[in-house]
Amino acid sequence: MKKQKITITILMTIFCLFGIKNAHSSSEADSLSNMERSFVAIAATTAKGDLSKLQVELNNGLNAGLTINQTKEAIIHLYAYAGFPRSIRGLQTLMTVIDERKEQQVNDAIGADASFINDEDSKYHRGKEILEQLTGIPENDIKTGYAAFAPTIEVFLKEHLFADIFERDILTYAERELVTVSVLASIGGVEPMLKSHLNICLNVGLTEKQLHEFITIINDKIGKSEADSAKKVLEEVLASRNKNNQVTH
Repeated sequence: MKKQKITITILMTIFCLFGIKNAHSSSEADSLSNMERSFVAIAATTAKGDLSKLQVELNNGLNAGLTINQTKEAIIHLYAYAGFPRSIRGLQTLMTVIDERKEQQVNDAIGADASFINDEDSKYHRGKEILEQLTGIPENDIKTGYAAFAPTIEVFLKEHLFADIFERDILTYAERELVTVSVLASIGGVEPMLKSHLNICLNVGLTEKQLHEFITIINDKIGKSEADSAKKVLEEVLASRNKNNQVTH
């Protein structure tokens, strides 16, 4: 009987330790990784055009494990939201950082390039399908708002942004969305777009906790005003989703 009690005690101890370990792992998984935090900081400082801060964040990102191609892709991606000038200046800064690291005998991993896309479907339809995956909303052929007012830009969005750019597999959808919301929060004045992309963030697997962490990074790297505006939009997104969930259930 005594031996049985000892065995039960040992098993209970192992079970408790296993549970604590799993709870800790779950908590870590619900936070942004160091690489994800770097995507936010790099995108935000590039969008702001603060190249001295960007140098610091690029070094931090490469030290955190970002490959050169991942870093390059994040800066390429953001041109769709902040423009070619910011993106090109970001790439030029990355070139400088890589050269300086080489002089210090730091050889960063280049990383994988984008896979070849062999798809006979048109870029418009491929972009349309990707957008549907991101938003979870079927796209119909009846255009409203800016898409009806300027159909050309709607075609550009489908063919270029969501096919040419989002289809490249160097970054995941979640990583691309982190870059996107970081740019939109930093430049300001584009709250409807930020709202849409925060919704997409939640659709592609980012959590509420991770998005609150993204806002903390914006506060630290860019400023309180930008962070407060982003926080307000996030609260609206979460309130709307919670309300819809309550109605559904």
